[in-house]
Amino acid sequence: MPPYVLLSCLLGGVYGTLFHLWRGKTLRDLIIYFLTGIIGFVAGQILGSLLGLNFFLLGPIHIVLATAASWVSLFLIQWLKPFPPSQPS
Repeated sequence: MPPYVLLSCLLGGVYGTLFHLWRGKTLRDLIIYFLTGIIGFVAGQILGSLLGLNFFLLGPIHIVLATAASWVSLFLIQWLKPFPPSQPS
């Protein structure tokens, strides 16, 4: 596996874990945010490659765009996640 693929997965996973520490509650949330962080990072990397944006590169990684896409995807999934059922009083 090339080092940039490993770094991309690592950064996306770290972003997802940090988001879970801030907004998550359950183990299910951790798994969802971890995977969403990685998927968002990869989506940002693909978007940067397709658009040809070559600023703030770390090797072949579009670090700024991929980071932004990862965080946007984390906020989006948190917004789309259904609320837990309320407990009757």
